[in-house]
Amino acid sequence: MSAAASQPKLELGVEVFLLKGNKVLLGRRRTAIGYGDFALPGGHLEFGESFEDCASREVKEETGLEISKVEILTITNNMILEPDPAQLIAVLMRAALVDPNQKPINLEPQKCDSWDWYDWNHLPTPLLLTLENAILQGLNPFQA
Repeated sequence: MSAAASQPKLELGVEVFLLKGNKVLLGRRRTAIGYGDFALPGGHLEFGESFEDCASREVKEETGLEISKVEILTITNNMILEPDPAQLIAVLMRAALVDPNQKPINLEPQKCDSWDWYDWNHLPTPLLLTLENAILQGLNPFQA
């Protein structure tokens, strides 16, 4: 392991709840952190970018979906020890689809297996730590 790899990282990410009826859009990750976990669309905040702009950009880049009415729901502070130590600050947001008939497209197959709608009361497992922690803290994206 190189010296750089052993240094804990601090990362800020934005994740977006897209809701349809009682379902939420999730994808199964193919990246180092959370490989195989189900996660919301989202990604890293770029320098100078607002949370809302990051949410719109990441959702479009990953799923092709256009969103509006983007709002912050909560922020979680997550510690990951393996494969490399990292502290992940996750800004969890909710947004509406511009067109409710839009269908997600997997535009980054190297990062995600597919995008599917899952019933909120029967979520798949395992969930990415950031999402799991938000749910354990009582977050329900369907509440106002």
